[in-house]
Amino acid sequence: MAYIAPFRALRYDPSRVNTAKVVTQPYDKITPEMQNRYYEASPQNLVRIILGKPQPGDHLGENIYTRAAAFFHDWRRQGIFLQDSEQSLYQYIQRFQPPGGGAELERRGFIALGKIEDYSAGIVHRHEQTLAKPKADRLELLRATRAHFGQLFMLYSDPAREIDAALSASPANDMEIGIEVQDEYGVLHQVRQVSNPEVIALVRNKMRDQQLIIADGHHRYETAMAYRDERRSQEKAEPSSELAPYELVMMTFINMDSPGLAILPTHRVVHGLESFSADALRDRARSYFSIEEVDPSIDFRRALGILREAGHAGTALLGVTADRAFLFDTPKAFATKLFDGFSLRQQSLDVVQLHKCLLEGVLEISDEAIREQKNISYVRDAAEALARVRDGSANVAFLMNPVRMKQVRDIAFGGEVLPQKSTDFYPKLLSGLTIYALE
Repeated sequence: MAYIAPFRALRYDPSRVNTAKVVTQPYDKITPEMQNRYYEASPQNLVRIILGKPQPGDHLGENIYTRAAAFFHDWRRQGIFLQDSEQSLYQYIQRFQPPGGGAELERRGFIALGKIEDYSAGIVHRHEQTLAKPKADRLELLRATRAHFGQLFMLYSDPAREIDAALSASPANDMEIGIEVQDEYGVLHQVRQVSNPEVIALVRNKMRDQQLIIADGHHRYETAMAYRDERRSQEKAEPSSELAPYELVMMTFINMDSPGLAILPTHRVVHGLESFSADALRDRARSYFSIEEVDPSIDFRRALGILREAGHAGTALLGVTADRAFLFDTPKAFATKLFDGFSLRQQSLDVVQLHKCLLEGVLEISDEAIREQKNISYVRDAAEALARVRDGSANVAFLMNPVRMKQVRDIAFGGEVLPQKSTDFYPKLLSGLTIYALE
């Protein structure tokens, strides 16, 4: 059973700071340019805590983690962060236009604490692989600050949307402090405090039988799990019905049955292959796919249109070089050794066909090199992916359709995982809207 709980969040005092200038995108989406922009936006911008800049004297006992802890302590002492007086859930609403255009969408969820569960318990399910380096970094930050600043993006299923209805119908709280901010991508984020005990009890009860899927935040979830185990070992506490703060982590829960749930593809750009040849790519790929050569001058809109149309019949991948373009479809390779250890539902995914057949089978990029991103870049924007090959900085860009929510659900509940960066849930959940301090 999924255990969730209200909490007294720390939040920026809107009388002291402009919220739009202090909250950030998730740490792993912050580019160096964004980091600099956040630093310049406000001296209290959260980036100083979640992704600080190294300094020359860091080897002498001070580092990005000790500075993060100092900022957090000082901002709490100064009243930059204020703690809510009541145990609450926080309704989180995002209004946005999908990248590339389309009608405005609305995605509703809520922020609460969730119990950290081992995957073996069958309550929290992952759908992507993780890497050791990001987890080590986040663990050092958690040890130093003893707080969670970003949201874990968790999916639950509620086809009748009863939970959202209960939160939306909750009477206004006299102590409610609303947050409304537009991010750099034009997404409107709204947070509303819900402290009504009856509503909280109703939501907790309806969440009790849920199985959860991690949409975004696999590294941070596993970091929280490692920190929990570390604290358990250190404190050797007796079993208790009351959970210790480190047994919980801050989560945003989104209904996977909501029409506002958008998943974008993450395209692959291959670079640094000295012997790359478009003709060799085409010829070797015939062992795995049917291939159609298309207009090499296509723009990103036409490229995505070709993919959408071809994707109705199954797997469709588009490979674009500086002067060639190929549509790969109708896979032939389901029975090869490339797919040893993969279930049929995994093999049917476009991203798995791309990784196993084209990246590993045709271009001979090892699985290790892919994990370490030695010859691969991950790009959300199709126009940017095409620009990289046409300006000569990459060998080939592989564009694909997004993974569907049903596929993510089936993979996760089946105890399987997708390759890293297979899904891009849009928009992201901002960091700094609410903070969970363990002490």
